[in-house]
Amino acid sequence: MTPPDAGRGIGNGDGTGGLAEPGLPGDTFRILHVSTGNVCRSPITERLTRHFLADRLGCPAPGLAGGTPMGGLIVESAGTWGHEGAPMEANAEAVLADFGADASGFVGRELLDEHVIRADLVLTATRDHRAQVISMGHSAGLRTFTLKEFTRLVRAIDPATLPPLEDGVVARARALVRAAAALRGWLLAPTAEADEVFDPYGAPLTFFRSIGDEIHQALDPVVTALTGVPARA
Repeated sequence: MTPPDAGRGIGNGDGTGGLAEPGLPGDTFRILHVSTGNVCRSPITERLTRHFLADRLGCPAPGLAGGTPMGGLIVESAGTWGHEGAPMEANAEAVLADFGADASGFVGRELLDEHVIRADLVLTATRDHRAQVISMGHSAGLRTFTLKEFTRLVRAIDPATLPPLEDGVVARARALVRAAAALRGWLLAPTAEADEVFDPYGAPLTFFRSIGDEIHQALDPVVTALTGVPARA
């Protein structure tokens, strides 16, 4: 019998939650993307992160069953009012197709304590989501940011201060989170809205695509900092 959380991989989005995957290397780093319903923003962000990591690291993203996280990175998502068991919105799937990212097999899930406990980095769509995650406890404050907030902080971090790639992506990711947390009180957003990704739920495809472009632009420097590999020209 397949374990209940098998294949969650680096963001396979099967929505099952549960225990850590059997057979994974001991040194892993979990990135958790959080939005409201887990059918629009966080699925787009999860699957684009997975797609861009695969591209930068030069290996295919893991399949839906038994995939091994690339470099120890595991990418997941959930919603503060998650539509448990719901499919991704069709327009969100269309956005992922625009980027050549895989939308298959995704199932929405509600944010649970165990997701926050296991996450090494939580990236939320809005400040309200960030506040909700932090209010759950589990010492989440130093590892929870809005996506755009984290991007802004990452841009200010000198890559030379991070562990070399030879030490592994996990060590680099942990150092990146620590550095970002240290900068948070010193590098403020120009406006409150600058750290937000607005909800496209119910909007036309054109608005979904604009949100997809926002997420792409926010993820690019983060993935570059994690992998040490810039986007292809």
